[in-house]
Parts: sequence; structure tokens; C-alpha cells
Amino acid sequence: MDIALLTALRSVTRPTFVLGGMLALAALPAHAVYKVVGPDGKVTYTDTPPQTGNAQVKPMPTGSGGGGAPDLANLPFEVRQAATRYPVTLYANANCQPCDAGRQLLQQRGVPFAEKRVNDTGPDIAALQRLAGTNRLPVLTIGRQQVKGLTPADWHSYLDAAGYPRDAKLPASYRAPAPTAFVTPAEAAPSAASEAPVAPAAEVPARAASGPNIRF
Repeated sequence: MDIALLTALRSVTRPTFVLGGMLALAALPAHAVYKVVGPDGKVTYTDTPPQTGNAQVKPMPTGSGGGGAPDLANLPFEVRQAATRYPVTLYANANCQPCDAGRQLLQQRGVPFAEKRVNDTGPDIAALQRLAGTNRLPVLTIGRQQVKGLTPADWHSYLDAAGYPRDAKLPASYRAPAPTAFVTPAEAAPSAASEAPVAPAAEVPARAASGPNIRF
């Protein structure tokens, strides 16, 4: 990936901290991430309860760990901020070696992520095709970005641009959420005329010479 492009992306996606000297919003939660829109329209993020004035302040959701979402409370600010702005979801199958390798990459880097389990069924494969335009796994989403297949260098480039720390910073007490179903039984609604399911194949991505096109 072009170094100049990655540097520019980091300058866009990494936070700028603004501190003021007015009344604190004591009612806001202590572990929240706050989005502050200044009078000039500049958006900044902080984990310190910001102070009122001409700026607009909005507490950002940090997640509670329910429904397969990672629990972001009490995580280091840099991790919590990246996960709030650009949440990570892994779409994987239980019997997929590239999926296992991708999951291990996220765990070793200390990225809190949700996992959707894509089963070897017609409804799951159809839903994956609608979501990502492929029936191959793994698929990783970082915010609104989709990364198809496992190329570790590309995954790291996208995570870098989203502001996730390179070194694992999750506390020892952190527990990753259990995988959840990609398609619920109610959504599956099997029909008698449905075709036999086709298992999702492991993605072997073709890499572009210019590297990933990262736009958050």
C-alpha cells in the first residue's frame, strides 16, 4: 500500500482531542466516547466528559456485549474509539481454515469483534451473496468497508486506517462474545423447492497491484 495514502488516511481517521474550560456534563456516563461538533463544524472525539459552550456534544454508544456485540466498556480509549466508529464483524464458517486464521489475527491484534456464523445452508449462502456479492469466506467488515478473503497485510492495512492499535491492548478481563447465527431460523423459512445447500468456499483473493482501496 502506498505509504503517503496510508499516512493521509490515518490523519483523517485518528482523533483530535479538544479540551475546554466550561461546565462539565456530569450526567454523561464515565466510560463513554463523546463526539463533539465545534462551531466551525470540526468533529472531534474524547473519552473525557466534554464541556458545554457553542459545541454540540453527543455521547457515542459503547456496546454492552449483548446480541453478539463486543463489550466496549472499560476498554482502553484508543481501542474503544476505533470500535465505536468502525466496528468489526467477521463472517466465518466453523470448518474454514482461512476463517480460523483470520479470527486468530484479530485476537492477536486485540481487536474486539462480533462474529457471524455462516452455516452450510441455502439461506446463509444466499444472505452472504446479498451482503458481499460472494459465497466465499471469510468476509470482514470494518465500519462500512468489506474485505473479502484473508490477506493478512490487507486486513492490517484496513485496521491501521480505522485507528486500531497495532499491539494488543485488551485487558485480561475482556471476554469476546460468542458467535451468533448469520441467518436466524425464522429468516431461513425453508421451502420444499429449495435447492441443496452449497458450502461456502474459502476465499483466495486476487490482490490488486496498488493494494487495498481504503475509504472510511
